Amino acid sequence: MKQKRLIISVIILFALGLLELHAQEVVNATGGNASGSGGSASYSVGQVLYTTNTGTGGSVAQGVQQPYEISIISGIENVSISLTCKVYPNPTTNFVLLKVESDNSKDMSYQLFDINGKRFDTKKLEGNEITISMEQYVAGTYFLKIIENNREVKTFKIIKN
Repeated sequence: MKQKRLIISVIILFALGLLELHAQEVVNATGGNASGSGGSASYSVGQVLYTTNTGTGGSVAQGVQQPYEISIISGIENVSISLTCKVYPNPTTNFVLLKVESDNSKDMSYQLFDINGKRFDTKKLEGNEITISMEQYVAGTYFLKIIENNREVKTFKIIKN
């Protein structure tokens, strides 16, 4: 009799425990299947949790829409200089083309940082159009700072694919 009560008690506790379990729920904005010569993949946009898989050919962040953008982060108003940054192709994979419209670009330089603040490249500007190679860097977010006479003039945010 005691054994029967114990079994019934365990079953009741187990059943009550199941009532309190909740599965994770995700509301996806969209999704689908993509296929090509290299294989196929299912994707969804709007997942709360995602993983990144890295291999010799690159990396894939599963389930998250990743925008490609270039935006001006900061700048000091200076009427004597006009800086523009063009990236081709968009998203950047090979190089960034920096076009400087200024009468005095010889006192200017650029610095390339990753999102953690590690500096990868520093060079003096020699001319009005400079090509900055991005091939050797991994995919991620980078900041391109334009310096004039040891003073930061503008910072550009660059997304590399």
